[in-house]
Amino acid sequence: MIPKSTNIRRARQEISLHKRWEKNSHASGVIWFTGLSGSGKSTLASELEQLLFDRNKQVVSLDGDDLRYGLCADLGFLPEDRAENIRRVGEVASLFSASGAIVLTAFISPYRADRLKARKAAVGNFHEIYLSADLNTCIDRDPKGLYAKAQRGEISHFTGISAPYEAPESPELTLDTGLLDVKKSLKILDEYVEKAFSL
Repeated sequence: MIPKSTNIRRARQEISLHKRWEKNSHASGVIWFTGLSGSGKSTLASELEQLLFDRNKQVVSLDGDDLRYGLCADLGFLPEDRAENIRRVGEVASLFSASGAIVLTAFISPYRADRLKARKAAVGNFHEIYLSADLNTCIDRDPKGLYAKAQRGEISHFTGISAPYEAPESPELTLDTGLLDVKKSLKILDEYVEKAFSL
């Protein structure tokens, strides 16, 4: 997106990204959880954040519902609103990553093109993690009761019911959270992050 603002320029960063990595003893980057509602994005992001925090990693988690309370409160769920929501999240994630943090994002982010823009915006590593629990599994879980509302027509443009989900074509990691429980999924993620963010 081309800024509409004029007379602006990026602030000069006195502390290099490499220096931040050295101080933190790990690389920074974005771990982008994507999948249907109920696939486990928020749960795994939260568990992984706690695990990394306990190991003194610089880590921050961005959750879809949290950002829609504030930064993205003006957006609905039409395709253009979803695109802008993910654009904003991608830029925020990039800023945190540029500060040296490992950023965990938990967003359905149903469109490949929007996830690609988030990848391009990222500073440092970008890792798309696809939680591939199928629709029936997610409907059976329905932790927020949203699928039931969508099936009754009370929620429009709901991903998987009345709006599409475009599964990643080549994610860095796929976890079938319909088959793997939280503990097993977290173990795989832990091993993955250890390799992906080591210096």
